[in-house]
Amino acid sequence: MPRKTRIADLPEFDMARQLKSEEDIAAYVTMVIEDGDAAELAHALGVAAKARGMSEIAKATGLTREALYKALTPHAKPRFDTINRVCTALGVRLVAQPVH
Repeated sequence: MPRKTRIADLPEFDMARQLKSEEDIAAYVTMVIEDGDAAELAHALGVAAKARGMSEIAKATGLTREALYKALTPHAKPRFDTINRVCTALGVRLVAQPVH
């Protein structure tokens, strides 16, 4: 008889593994922005930075790894400048569009 799969037996989902290109990152960040939760935006940028390599993103932004981790944790409130620098380092940009 086949063994039942328990939740504890399933591998943990890691969104960072799904973000393989700038297009993936842009789609993910856009989805989070559309939800309207600023804390989730910081977290999503942290996930994207993890996908690219936190050290690489820290170097590109001019921040230390520690400062970057702190700024991009859930419930962090990073400055817009930090968000913009991280987006640039990730190869994406934030864009305003009219609401229809």
